[in-house]
Amino acid sequence: MPDRPWGGVFPALTTPFTSSFALDLPALDRQIELQLSAGVDGLVVLGSLGENGTLSAAEKREVLLRTAAVAAGRVPVLAGVAETTTAAACETVRAWADLGANGFMVLPAMQYAADSREAMAHLRAIAAASPLPIMIYNNPVAYRVDVTPAMFAELADEPKFVALKESSDNVRRITDIVNAVGARYRIFAGVDDLALECFLAGAVGWVAGLVCAFPHETVALHRLAQSGRWDEARAIYRWFTPMLHLDTHVKFVQYIKLAAALAGTGTETVRPPRLPLVGEERAAAERTVREALASRPPLPSF
Repeated sequence: MPDRPWGGVFPALTTPFTSSFALDLPALDRQIELQLSAGVDGLVVLGSLGENGTLSAAEKREVLLRTAAVAAGRVPVLAGVAETTTAAACETVRAWADLGANGFMVLPAMQYAADSREAMAHLRAIAAASPLPIMIYNNPVAYRVDVTPAMFAELADEPKFVALKESSDNVRRITDIVNAVGARYRIFAGVDDLALECFLAGAVGWVAGLVCAFPHETVALHRLAQSGRWDEARAIYRWFTPMLHLDTHVKFVQYIKLAAALAGTGTETVRPPRLPLVGEERAAAERTVREALASRPPLPSF
């Protein structure tokens, strides 16, 4: 089990690159310190937004080591595990156990659309290999494997599974999971523009994307919801939602990196096969972000 229960805002950090596509570790340092200064409760690296699939094994190791060193125990650090085989995922959690992470955020195997029996076998094998606690990341919309509430109930006997990131795009799932297993898992919202609905249903945390551009607003929204200050939370959420929609697009990495660059909190460069946004697609995203920047709401005190 984690030293402290996971909850609150866990930014899904982007991986900064230089103009030549090398890791930009000083930019990663600045991103981490900015998030910590805003009051986030944890950090997630090497996830989908971190362009996990474009990084070499050595680069992933370097990003994790650097993040853990900069965080220096101030908040838990979770490392994304998104491999194409069960063997590779098991080897990853064993190899990364001593790099400073406090846990792993684990996806079903990439590329192959496993059925429920296969998906659970994959997750159980990783749990058996891991010395650290695990957040299961369920995103059937993007990755075609669905960990259903019934499957979460079946997996509840594995103590390594302590949390879940629910990105099924179906907020009803949270109630179904709680009805099935009570407070067995720490449930995190995983879709930015469903976050407030997830909090109302009982999610205790948020693995957030647009937090990379707007950390203070993200933290304020979560804290207001957890404090039951729903009118104030709704006001921020309604301002935020046009940008939160950017998290649900196939090009969410480009959109969120562009938003961070415009907000002065990150860099825009993505690794091919992703390319920077151009034309009207870029102009529309810029308008959305600039309008938000020009109308930022006052944030409450806590």
